[in-house]
Amino acid sequence: MIAAQSARGVRVGDGGIIRSLDLFAGAGGLTEGLHSAAPGRFRTVRAVEWDAAAAATFEANHGDGVAYAGSIESWLESEDVPEVDLVVGGPPCQGFSALNRARVGAERNQLWERYADTIVRASPKWFVLENVSNFRKAPEYELFVAETEPGGRLADWTFSSHVLLAADYGAPQMRRRTVVLGHRRDVAAPDWPLPSHHPWDYATVAEAFDELDPMVRQTELPERTTTYAGREFPGAFRTSELHVTRSYTSKSRARFRHIPEGGNRFDLPDRLKSPCWLKHTTGSGDVMGRLRLNKPSVTIRTEFFKPEKGRYLHPTEDRAITHQEAARIQGFRDDYLWVGNKIEIARQIGNAVPVDLGRAIGAVIIAAADDRPLDEVA
Repeated sequence: MIAAQSARGVRVGDGGIIRSLDLFAGAGGLTEGLHSAAPGRFRTVRAVEWDAAAAATFEANHGDGVAYAGSIESWLESEDVPEVDLVVGGPPCQGFSALNRARVGAERNQLWERYADTIVRASPKWFVLENVSNFRKAPEYELFVAETEPGGRLADWTFSSHVLLAADYGAPQMRRRTVVLGHRRDVAAPDWPLPSHHPWDYATVAEAFDELDPMVRQTELPERTTTYAGREFPGAFRTSELHVTRSYTSKSRARFRHIPEGGNRFDLPDRLKSPCWLKHTTGSGDVMGRLRLNKPSVTIRTEFFKPEKGRYLHPTEDRAITHQEAARIQGFRDDYLWVGNKIEIARQIGNAVPVDLGRAIGAVIIAAADDRPLDEVA
C-alpha cells in the first residue's frame, strides 16, 4: 500500500503521524481518547478553547503552547489555520439539548459555521464533530448537510452520523452523543466503531470507583496556583487530588440517608421533601437520585456535585460523587492534570467527551489512514 501524503508532507498511513486540530477543545477528553487509541499516532498541533481554565487544563496535558485561549472567531481572525489531517470538535450545544426548552444560549449554535470555516482552511482528510444526541433534529444540522452538497462550502467533503452510547465503548456511563464522521471525497471514509461492550458486560460505577476510599472528609483542593494566559488559576491538580466532598446541612444528610441505592426524591418522607417536590409528584426520577454500583452511571453533567441536579449521589455514601469519581466515570486517568477552582473543573469534567468514546473514534481514524481493518489497530 502507498501511504497518503498529507498537506504538510507528513506521511499518513503505514504508521505515520496524524496531525489534528481540536476546536471547542475543553479539557481535552476527545484528544485524550485519540492519543490513547495508539500512543504516538496523533499529534495535536493546535487547540482552541474560549474558557481559559479549560485551555490551561488542555495545555497541562497535551503540550505547552498548543492551546489558543479565546473564541474561535478571534482565533480565525488572528492566526493562520494550520493544514492538518484531522479536525475534531464539538460546537456549543446549549440550544440543541432536550433539557434546554427555553433555548438559552441558542445563539451560540451558529458556531458550527466557524467549525465549517476551519475545515475549509485546514483542508483535513477527516473531521469529527461531536454534539448532543438531539443535534440531528436541529435546523443547524440540516444546514451543515447542505454545505456538503454541490456549491456548498464543504462540497469537497461528505459525512455520516450516528448517535453513539459511550457505554458501548467501555465507558461506565450511559451517555449518548451524536458523532459526525466526515472525510474528504478523495480519501477513505472511516468505518463506524463496533461496540466493545454490551448491556450484560457494561463497565460499572463500582469498576470506575475501584480502590477509591468511599469515606471522604476533605472539602478543599490543595493550595496551589499556576499562571496561564496572564492570569493566575488554582492548580494544576492531578485527578487523584480531586477526591473532595462538600459540607452538607443536617437536613441534606437526613435526605440522603432515606434514599436507597437506585432510589431518588420519591423515596423521601413528606417532611423531608421541598415544597416544589410535594406539589410535583411526577417528573424526573433522577433528581436527588442515587447511583447503582453494578450499573453504569447516568450522564455526567457540569453540576454533578449537586444532588438536586440529577442522579449523582454516591451508591453507598451520604454525599454526591466527588470530582475524582466523576472524572473516572468520564475515563480520565488519575494523573490527568486539571486547572481551575472546583466549579471550573466540574464544568470541564461534565463537558468532556468520554475518553473511552474518543479512543474508539481514534481507532477508526487510524484504520482509515492506514487502509487496514479496524481489528488490526493496536
